[in-house]
Amino acid sequence: MLPGMRLAKYLASAGVASRRASEELVRGGSVTVDGVTVTDPARDVGSANAVAIDGETVELPKQRVVYALNKPAGVVSTARDPQGRPTVVSLLPTDARLYPVGRLDAATTGLLLLTNDGQLAHRLTHPRFEVTKTYRAIVAGGAVREGALRALRDGVELDDGPTAPARVRRLRPDTIEITIHEGRKRQVRRMCEAVGHPVRALERVAFGPLKLGELATGRYRRLSDAEVAALTRAGTAARPAARSSSAARGRRQGG
Repeated sequence: MLPGMRLAKYLASAGVASRRASEELVRGGSVTVDGVTVTDPARDVGSANAVAIDGETVELPKQRVVYALNKPAGVVSTARDPQGRPTVVSLLPTDARLYPVGRLDAATTGLLLLTNDGQLAHRLTHPRFEVTKTYRAIVAGGAVREGALRALRDGVELDDGPTAPARVRRLRPDTIEITIHEGRKRQVRRMCEAVGHPVRALERVAFGPLKLGELATGRYRRLSDAEVAALTRAGTAARPAARSSSAARGRRQGG
């Protein structure tokens, strides 16, 4: 590790949690450096420092790994669940400390990324980088008409403000494919309901340049170096378009 890395960045890079969650862990008094509790997330740490959370040593991963998972329904997008529900992390038999890149609702299926690289996860989920996510939604309310598609493309008004325009195409009378770059809680479901078509089934089929493809439900695969590089490029630079306040509200994915 290079000297001068901020503590919160160290924890995120170690796969403990996102940068924001890591900052909260530090401020909450759970983190020690060389045996002394530190509450400043900006504290510099170097290779000579011993970092621990609640007494458990935290080290940077020797190798970055990223997995793609086809999340089944009923599985929650967390590393642990206090209610005892199955988690996405439990589906991968690996000793690596992994956590999901964003979230999908328990009822939503499809592509979810898991990694031990907190910096990559941060760049893929932070609103200012506008990394796209594509979903396939089967909806109620009859055949989806052009007016509803146009409303989704223009942006719809939700209780937490208007959405950014989405890319939308109709696949079948009751099925649409929608691409967004925001990440508000249950965003796609709320958008569809706002135009009169509540979601009956929702699947994420792409995350940035990565597609779900033929990966079977409940199965996973480790991404190639080329795929990780493509994801890294997707999260490297923010788009120059002006940011709306709605784009920065949440980092949960829009399922």
